Amino acid sequence: MREDMLTIGAFAKACRLSPKALRLYDELDLLKPGRVDPDTGYRYYAVAQLEQARLVAWLRRLGMPLARIRQVCALRPADAAREIRAYWARVETETAVRRDLAEFLVEELSAVSASASVSVSVSVSVSRKDTTMLELRYCAHSDRGLVRPANQDTAYAGSRLLAVADGFGPTGHPASSAAIDALRVLDTPEAPTGNVLNLLDDAVRGATDAVRDAVDGDGEDAGTTLTALLWTGSRLALVHIGDSRAYVLRGGGLFRITDDHTVVQSMIDEGRLTPEEAATHPQRMLLLKALTPTATPDLRLQDAEPGDRYLLCSDGLSRVVPDGQIRDLLTSAPTPDTAVHALTAAANEAGGPDNISCVVADVVDRTTT
Repeated sequence: MREDMLTIGAFAKACRLSPKALRLYDELDLLKPGRVDPDTGYRYYAVAQLEQARLVAWLRRLGMPLARIRQVCALRPADAAREIRAYWARVETETAVRRDLAEFLVEELSAVSASASVSVSVSVSVSRKDTTMLELRYCAHSDRGLVRPANQDTAYAGSRLLAVADGFGPTGHPASSAAIDALRVLDTPEAPTGNVLNLLDDAVRGATDAVRDAVDGDGEDAGTTLTALLWTGSRLALVHIGDSRAYVLRGGGLFRITDDHTVVQSMIDEGRLTPEEAATHPQRMLLLKALTPTATPDLRLQDAEPGDRYLLCSDGLSRVVPDGQIRDLLTSAPTPDTAVHALTAAANEAGGPDNISCVVADVVDRTTT
């Protein structure tokens, strides 16, 4: 073996990447070995590769997905630095959301009596700022699109509940309608009290049962996605399963606050596909999870700020309209009503291959309006 070559074990120790990780990165063309023994298949790495390997290790410690690491490693240092800065800005935004959830859970679990628990929940429903009274201004719209013979989506917006469900299969529309109807019990004049995530979880269980009844006889061939937000007065409780999406427009930036439960998204997360490759992948519409008794939806809290604009949409929008265009349309539309119709029109202008459902809601300060 040449002096400038290291065995995979020695290289792994030097760069703090496991041999298993190095073998994966070889398969993904992220970090190819300098030489592979033709007889044994054993991998050897050049000492000069340590710098790139350490960069990969550091980026993994940041939590950056492998597909994005591959892009960063291909850039010049200055461009790579800008890409890392942009990635970390998004991480900080998402971390702030998780921090708010942690604070809420600490308050809930620290309550020493039922009355204390109720008072904590009520304080959540009014506001973090005693002088600020927030409310939602909203609009929902669903469109058949230009190709599908029927609309299997259901979209709903009320003073407390925002929801989109994308049905599929022969009873897709009854499934999506049943899911939304079961959640509408939460759309009450008063802010919910008690543990809002528990309330939402209970309602989703009811929605799951309703969908199962609606698709009776169709089995796995029919069902629905579900993405919904429940307004407490200062926070939004999120439930999500499937490939419908929720976004927030804040400070001029558009942030997706849900993860697609799809085969291609799992491949992107593993670094086996880039987002660009996923857009044309033959399995891009294949769901990993939908609203069924055996699947667990994502549940969490989203802190709200005056000026936030939230979008819930089915994949009939997100698959054909790029995020940059969605951001521009949300930014330029003066009201939720004009926003949902502008987004629908954009999806139809892109071919309208699927049903299109949008819910847009603005967080406004009632004390200044």
